[in-house]
Amino acid sequence: MFFASDNAGAAHPKVMQRVMDANDGYAMPYGADPIMDEVRGKIREIFEAPEAAVYLVSTGTAANVLALACLCKPWETIFCSEVAHIQEDECNAPEFYSGAKLSLVSGGDKMTADALRARIEMENTRGVHGPQRGPVSITQVTERGSLYSLEELNALTEVAKSYDLPVHLDGARFANALVALGCSAAEMTWKAGVDAVSFGGTKNGCLGVEAVVLFDPEKAWEFELRRKRGAHLFSKHRYLSAQMAGYLEGGTWLQTARAANENCAHLAKGLQQKGAEFLHPPQANMIFARFPRHLHQRLHQAGAVYYMWGCTLEGDDPDEMLAARFVCDWSITTDQINQFLSHF
Repeated sequence: MFFASDNAGAAHPKVMQRVMDANDGYAMPYGADPIMDEVRGKIREIFEAPEAAVYLVSTGTAANVLALACLCKPWETIFCSEVAHIQEDECNAPEFYSGAKLSLVSGGDKMTADALRARIEMENTRGVHGPQRGPVSITQVTERGSLYSLEELNALTEVAKSYDLPVHLDGARFANALVALGCSAAEMTWKAGVDAVSFGGTKNGCLGVEAVVLFDPEKAWEFELRRKRGAHLFSKHRYLSAQMAGYLEGGTWLQTARAANENCAHLAKGLQQKGAEFLHPPQANMIFARFPRHLHQRLHQAGAVYYMWGCTLEGDDPDEMLAARFVCDWSITTDQINQFLSHF
């Protein structure tokens, strides 16, 4: 009954096996291992981008901030949702690595084209005294579990391109969004106007690996320098390569994402039947729901693990409605979900 996060679940056996296989003998360090050639080719195939620059790092924060640093200058500002992952969960790492500031686009979990345009118009109006306009960053899946449709993505990138601004896609849950939308990786990225993407693995069955895909190969050398300077170039890189190879092998990354989304749909249906109120539509593998305090207390006493959202279990009113976040990973079973629901 563990719903705290999808980065707390097990790694997929295919990922583990490839790591074990890679542990035999010797391999060149720093990404010169032969497995990385396999990974690079496979990711280019998945994204239908034969010229893309592909790199691996160990964390999603590193993937996001190094990619963003390649897209902007330190006197620019990065436009993102007010609840974007780079705003809520990365401890000012985007600012630290890029030197740029964040400009928040109001409107809730998802930016709209109109709100983005209005926020862009607010900047670059004070000449040398203010920040210059920089890249747009989109979190997909959003931090509230919702999705940008392809139409919404295209609308945002059209606004960005009208100001000649590059676009970054934060894809820690990239695969979950992809299978939910039923589109291709290319359609959700460069065909929609995205210039760089962090292609997540850690939250979807890997031990700890994320890919950065730069659709402009001219950014490759800068990324390599920034990765080294930022202390994110792995020495024994083959263990990153092996994880990603196992993740991609036979479409494992799609299978795990589909399983996580289906688990979430099953949980959402059960919560709805129990009378829970949803704060946001659960469109991938994350749910924000509200129900009475006494039910939360009962669930935690039974061993359920999940995050309360902006509140605590303590309080005098057992019927007060409290919000919580639930995240499903690929490995949780239907029986575990049903066990959780049986405590309502």
